[in-house]
Amino acid sequence: MDATTNADPAVLFALGNTLQSRGRTEAAIEAFRRCLAAAPDHAGTHYNLGNALLKAGRPVEAVDSYLACLRLTPAFGAAYLNLADTLRRLGLLDQARWAAEAGLRLLPDLPEAAGCLANVLHDLGLYEPAEALYQRALSAVPDHPGWLSNLGNTLRALGRPAEALDAHERAITAAPEDAELRFNRALALLAAGDFAHGWREYEWRWLRTTPRKRGPWWKGDAPGDRTILLHAEQGLGDTLQFLRYAPLVAAAGGRIVLEVQPELMRLCEGLPGIAQIVPAGDTNTALAFDVQCPLMSLPLLFGTTLETIPAATPYLHPDPALVAAWGERLPDYSDLRVGLCWAGGRHAADTGARLIDQRRSLRLPQLAPLAGIAGLQFVSLQKEQPAQDLQQPPPGLDVLDPMPAVTDFADTAAIIANLDLVISVDTAVAHLAGALGRPVWLLSRFDGCWRWLHGRDDSPWYPTMRLYRQERPLDWTGVVTRLRRDLTVLARNAAPADRVRLAAG
Repeated sequence: MDATTNADPAVLFALGNTLQSRGRTEAAIEAFRRCLAAAPDHAGTHYNLGNALLKAGRPVEAVDSYLACLRLTPAFGAAYLNLADTLRRLGLLDQARWAAEAGLRLLPDLPEAAGCLANVLHDLGLYEPAEALYQRALSAVPDHPGWLSNLGNTLRALGRPAEALDAHERAITAAPEDAELRFNRALALLAAGDFAHGWREYEWRWLRTTPRKRGPWWKGDAPGDRTILLHAEQGLGDTLQFLRYAPLVAAAGGRIVLEVQPELMRLCEGLPGIAQIVPAGDTNTALAFDVQCPLMSLPLLFGTTLETIPAATPYLHPDPALVAAWGERLPDYSDLRVGLCWAGGRHAADTGARLIDQRRSLRLPQLAPLAGIAGLQFVSLQKEQPAQDLQQPPPGLDVLDPMPAVTDFADTAAIIANLDLVISVDTAVAHLAGALGRPVWLLSRFDGCWRWLHGRDDSPWYPTMRLYRQERPLDWTGVVTRLRRDLTVLARNAAPADRVRLAAG
């Protein structure tokens, strides 16, 4: 009888394992499912099916398989560890922590169990216990590149850049061609202000994914009469930060085509030297260009150091007609107008970005202590789901909400031009305010992004920015207390001439 039609569970189990070892994952899944149809209480099949489903990119189904395995064999430590890793990928960190802790209790001497729980704790912002567990795993396997790199990430989050870089160096010594490890080191170098090495390492990001094939890369040589495509590659904030380089490329010569997110196209029309602006993601328009370069590779080509950041602002300019139109919409308060953006984008499809968003974002009720400060009028700059917090704002926190009428960042820029100050978490609104040269107070999570460096309350990228960093992971209380103090002083000392009004602009 052909093995593929044999209903013997032992044969089907062996077949699934063989298929899995040969990389035939979908066929292995089918064999394991047929095995379970004949022997539904075989824990090992549920476990192996979970592994195959995870490899096939079906983590939700994998969770069901691991749970089925554990219902049959509650002491199966490896199943808890794989379940924890899968739940972590799904962003279900509390459940992942429960599973990882169970796995470590059952397998206390297994370094992989310590490493598994350390990964979850890092994502939860529990950096000190994560560090201890990475060290515990590394005491058994000192040259494990993944744990060394993850330890480096944790040490960077803890504000210990020298130790972080040492861990990353050890990781790369063990696996020098691993793009993920090189990328992690790049972030540590940039956060430490070592741009000379950091920008070069940052190019390893392209080996972590498969970039869209676009044509030859520009190497920074004289453009001549060539057409250069400059294109966005990451989030809106990244694009806004690195748009400062587009006019520098244009000044070097050549014809510049700029590809940015559709939300930024109107705003970018004022950039000097740009021949054409096209929307990212448009597959219907054929672009003619000779060479291309992502915006976030331009600092490398320009040899940017901390001292040579092109930091002159504003480098983006709102449309004066839009500024006037939005000025007419906003009530003519005598109070200082303060923009608020308390949450970033949710990034539902990107687990890593979603986890970062959980650490960088607030809910509007957390800003309740800002209520009642005399001389201030708050204006919402918040879009998407977090804006629903305005339906039930904290008592006394009066927030004007113009955002339902906003269509893109050109409108948001025009609103910001009518404000005296912007307070924002680490998201695109903060970058926009900085690029416009407007005063902006950025609320930074404890494990702040590399671009804000270590131990600074200012930014070399944006001269008008002030940073308010968390003093403890996930704790916004101290940040909001300092905000209220400084806002109170600002409002008390502001003379009428300090207020932004269109006539003065």
